[in-house]
Amino acid sequence: MGILDLVGKTPLVEVTRLDAGRCRLFLKLEHQNPGGSIKDRIALAMIEAAEREGKLEKGGLIVEATAGNTGLGLALVAVQKGYRVLLVVPDKMSQEKIFHLRAMGAEIVLTRSDVTKGHPDYYQDRAAAIVRSTPGAFYVNQFANPANPRAHEETTGPEIWAQMQQDVGAVVAGVGTGGTITGLSRFFARASPRTEIVLADPEGSVLAEYVKTKLVSTDVGSWLVEGIGEDFVPPVCDLSRVKKAYSIPDAEAFGICRELLLKEGIMAGTSSGTLIAAALRYCREQPQPRRVVTLVCDSGNKYLSKVYNDYWMLDHGFIKRESYGDLRDLISRRHKEHAVATVSADETVNAAYQRMKLYDVSQLPVLKDGRIVGIVTEEDILLEVYGNPEHFGEPVSAAMESNLVTLSPNDPVEKLREIFERGMVAIVVDGDEFLGLITRIDLLNWLRRRRP
Repeated sequence: MGILDLVGKTPLVEVTRLDAGRCRLFLKLEHQNPGGSIKDRIALAMIEAAEREGKLEKGGLIVEATAGNTGLGLALVAVQKGYRVLLVVPDKMSQEKIFHLRAMGAEIVLTRSDVTKGHPDYYQDRAAAIVRSTPGAFYVNQFANPANPRAHEETTGPEIWAQMQQDVGAVVAGVGTGGTITGLSRFFARASPRTEIVLADPEGSVLAEYVKTKLVSTDVGSWLVEGIGEDFVPPVCDLSRVKKAYSIPDAEAFGICRELLLKEGIMAGTSSGTLIAAALRYCREQPQPRRVVTLVCDSGNKYLSKVYNDYWMLDHGFIKRESYGDLRDLISRRHKEHAVATVSADETVNAAYQRMKLYDVSQLPVLKDGRIVGIVTEEDILLEVYGNPEHFGEPVSAAMESNLVTLSPNDPVEKLREIFERGMVAIVVDGDEFLGLITRIDLLNWLRRRRP
């Protein structure tokens, strides 16, 4: 058995600690595919279809536009079959996905996520342009590839039907390309016409409104959930059998991701949060018990720097914490919460250097007996050890800047600009107590959260 033989045949579990009202909610664990997502199914199907149709040369180049998981699936299949792969991805993709893709040998072209279809930097338009200028390249084009929905019609749907003992009241799915919801819709139209197909859509996408009005709105918003939601109806997407559609805000989707991990032990990706949030809404609305299925599309391991990172959630306003009405509200990493990387005055320059690398910061507060006595920066360390590498063993107090400018919590926000213009970081203290640092990005995040 090879790795590609493990695609599909994923387990299905019932959630028991989330409030599903009168219904029973089941999750198809697609993150158990070898590439970590539901997209392994279509990657294998689309490449094998291209091989049958003679569209792929031996050792040829596969090009695709993807928000990440299709790329991972394509890279997995391509490596096993001896193809090269180039992926055009929007710049909102998580770093974990990008690192994963590059580790699998994929070439990555990052492009803008703030432009829509028709713009040359839109990820699908950029991929198509690369194919036009590269002889012999095969454009997968998952958005219009008929092998995409067929993979779900022939595998995902039948698996769900069998695992649910031929009793499925509703299936909840999202739309990235539309392949999943289209394939499932076609399967259940034959196997169980009474099964309702439900759309889960990120707030800002046009698809939920399209289901209700059959019109494609030009009022497109933005969302942080990855992999689903669109500003158009993909060619491969058939929503004609969708009975209900829910528009789910990012905050609700991310909250469900974290709740699912806490209560059910399942670490799901952000699109799964959207699907499960919609499924829970649907379940709670039902007057009679129903058996409802939705999908864990990929693993939350790819989103550790985002939805499972408290500070990313705080920066984006998805986690609320105690508010003081003063400069303390701008400190994203508060010292009393042990959230600030620091170094003690009696530690070495090398210890400070290693801590900067570990926490990916360029400066550290230097503390003594709980009080801040200095700041040490990359530049300070460089000046200390340049020409004298043995100084890595000196106390960090030898390299730090001890002439500090501090702010109290009650100082006006305007003082931050003065400090930043001098190239300094804002140090907030309350008497002798070090409260934390305010950086330029902290101020920007605070200003963004205050916009109307």
